[in-house]
Amino acid sequence: MAKIEIRRLDPGDASVLDRVAEDVFDYSIKKARVAAYLREPGHLLFVAIHESEVVGQARGVIHFHPDMEDELYIGNLGVRPALRRQGIGTKLIEALLAAGKEHGCREAWVGTEADNDTARKFYESLGGKDAPTVFFTLKL
Repeated sequence: MAKIEIRRLDPGDASVLDRVAEDVFDYSIKKARVAAYLREPGHLLFVAIHESEVVGQARGVIHFHPDMEDELYIGNLGVRPALRRQGIGTKLIEALLAAGKEHGCREAWVGTEADNDTARKFYESLGGKDAPTVFFTLKL
């Protein structure tokens, strides 16, 4: 595997996302949104960098609760298609989980589509347990 650097982005690191491989993010990156995301306490964004290009990303949010332990929500994972199945996604998620643990989280959760066998097998390989739920989207 090529040499990959896993790096957590901090406020002021938005320029790291000037060079991103195709299919790493679901949509076009908007600089103002990146800066706002990175400024928010509890927002985590890790990237995988190969030869100055972002080839993977994982992001999550620490949910602070008034009545229970804080938890890490894994919001997204993306790796350049040509580099998938080389351990990059695993390293990104492990970095995200470690950051959540450092913040006092004892549990992380992630959602995926019921028919996304690739994602389901990936998270199961990391020790994740399937927890059937119903997901609602409410328009604002």
